[in-house]
Amino acid sequence: MPLVCLTDFQAYAQKHLSKSTWDYIEGGADECFTRDDNITAFKKIRLRPRYLKDVQEVDTRTTVQGEEITAPICISPTGFHCLVWPDGEMSTARAAQAAGICYITSTYASCALEDIVATAPRGLRWFQLYMQSDKQLNKQLVQKVESLGFKALVITVDVPKLGNRRQDIQNQLDLKMNLLLKDLRSPKERNPMPYFQMFPIDASFCWNDLSWLQSITRLPIILKGILTKEDAELAVKHNVHGIIVSNHGGRQLDDVLASIDALAEVVAAVKGKMEVYLDGGIRTGNDVLKALALGAKCVFLGRPILWGLAYKQGEYGVEEVLNIIKNEFHTSMALTGCRSVAEINQDLIQFSRL
Repeated sequence: MPLVCLTDFQAYAQKHLSKSTWDYIEGGADECFTRDDNITAFKKIRLRPRYLKDVQEVDTRTTVQGEEITAPICISPTGFHCLVWPDGEMSTARAAQAAGICYITSTYASCALEDIVATAPRGLRWFQLYMQSDKQLNKQLVQKVESLGFKALVITVDVPKLGNRRQDIQNQLDLKMNLLLKDLRSPKERNPMPYFQMFPIDASFCWNDLSWLQSITRLPIILKGILTKEDAELAVKHNVHGIIVSNHGGRQLDDVLASIDALAEVVAAVKGKMEVYLDGGIRTGNDVLKALALGAKCVFLGRPILWGLAYKQGEYGVEEVLNIIKNEFHTSMALTGCRSVAEINQDLIQFSRL
């Protein structure tokens, strides 16, 4: 039986992955309220379609940081893709290139960055950076990704400390036993650093440190994990180029706002001075439309990409996931009377009273 929606891939992945891997992918912080609310919050938003418009031709293309993509649906940074499929991030990169979208590669990629670039040389790539306590290591990584042709730096800001992920603790998950991260190397050492040496992430990194980061790179800097107008205003003040509204898939601090519920506040705060994106809870084409109606320039998929990677020889499963949600989004646009992404606006939605 063919898989016809993203939750079909979720069910397939749960059936075929080991329990510890599945729990690692699906797990959230504490009671997983925010993880689940990311999805249910979309259901509080209703669509207001406009009819009798010529939608024979619907164009899903848009741009992110000036680069054209085939649809406003891209790939969030997630680590350790080799847990799901042997080719790991190389398969993900090939699928993103085939789909004509952006793939944010994680600091904790389980494939070497050179291999990811070589396997998908025409792909649009951003790099997600967890600020390490070793400043020289941060500088080394930034210079490396810039030289490899990555087009933006995505700084994850919501992990000054790792969230309390109960299932990983119960499973005694020990990634360091079978994974070495190819690109987390001390400048003085040639060997990869094992997982246990990656933490702690630099908990002292703060707004004033952004100027140092800006001084060592020409890449646009995007902050991932912003949820409030106060932090959005500070992002504008510090001249960053974009924000990804995100709660880390509910994996960091439980009981925070669902990403979609935080989006409008952040969009209003930046006043059009930078692009705002969203990740968390996107499962259908309607979800994409709702996010764009609330001001997101683009959405990013996390867990669904890993579900696809677990299916049908890695990259082909990811391609299917992307094709399904892109087709759903195309249908959502046509059925609400939108012929281009630019026509999607807040008039298309209303919040349910339920």
